[in-house]
Amino acid sequence: MTDLATRLIDALPKTELHLHIEGTLEPEMMLALAARNNVTMPYASVKDVRAAYEFDNLQDFLDLYYLGMSVLIEERDFHDLCFAYLLRVKADNVAHVEIFFDPQAHTERGVTFETVLGGLVSALEQGERELGITSKLIMCFLRHLPEDEAFDALACACRHKDHIFGVGLDSSEQGHPPEKFSRVFAEARNEGFTPVAHVGEEGTSQNVETALDDLKIERVDHGNHAFDDRALVARLAKQQTPLTMCPISNWRLKGIPSLGKSPVKKALDADVLVTVNSDDPSYFGGYINDNFHAVREALNLDEADIVQLAKNSFAASFLSDREKQTHLDKLDETIRKV
Repeated sequence: MTDLATRLIDALPKTELHLHIEGTLEPEMMLALAARNNVTMPYASVKDVRAAYEFDNLQDFLDLYYLGMSVLIEERDFHDLCFAYLLRVKADNVAHVEIFFDPQAHTERGVTFETVLGGLVSALEQGERELGITSKLIMCFLRHLPEDEAFDALACACRHKDHIFGVGLDSSEQGHPPEKFSRVFAEARNEGFTPVAHVGEEGTSQNVETALDDLKIERVDHGNHAFDDRALVARLAKQQTPLTMCPISNWRLKGIPSLGKSPVKKALDADVLVTVNSDDPSYFGGYINDNFHAVREALNLDEADIVQLAKNSFAASFLSDREKQTHLDKLDETIRKV
């Protein structure tokens, strides 16, 4: 008989708020799409691909991440990728997803913005229709590229406001502070997009503050180094600014020395609106429930912590208050049954 905390993790409805759809490309699909699209990859087998998934830092991962993207060419490739993810997280009782995508990584190699978006939207619509999983799309700017190129991506997004909810900021944090993108985030906000950003993963607590004050983000993606500054933690707790943390990712990229050093428990104890997510699960070896189980064991989380994290995932989402309450009612009903 499994213990109650384990059963709660497996049974509770939850959202995933920090997920890069390109990071769900499993080795089997990578090689299948490479064959379908006549793309030559430096791997002969799934075993070879998995052997490459040993990273010393964020940049090592990004190099492989962008290589993997090269097999995504046609609209159906993006559809197949996204729907495979939805099928996988349905088993983890994920009820709602807010997905990042990186159009600049595709347009710079000749894949049109509409090809990427069309495949993702059709998969998300199928996911809601067939699996009952609702969704929102967040388009990320690649911070290692110039801000002027981000404006090009924003112009594309403005043609598709019916499908793109927000804008984010990802890729290499070192050397690319948030203020580099002040102008494009201001324009995105003026266009009605909800802003979020990856900060405090490799960068300092100052990056988190700058993103809050300059980019005016409504959610902090990662935010680990916020906990280097007590005043900032107090601010996050008071304002209930969500943090979308990704424990296995942080550990695999050596951002933390062990899962026991994940700041998830610190965030819970400080009343910060923290959530647990998978980031790039194919590359890091853990989908959302795997991350819950990992931090539960490493941080000795109890049943109340698990329930709080699940509730936080809805509170931190961009669902309407009415939608959040509907999900929380279902969550309470599930607790009574576990």
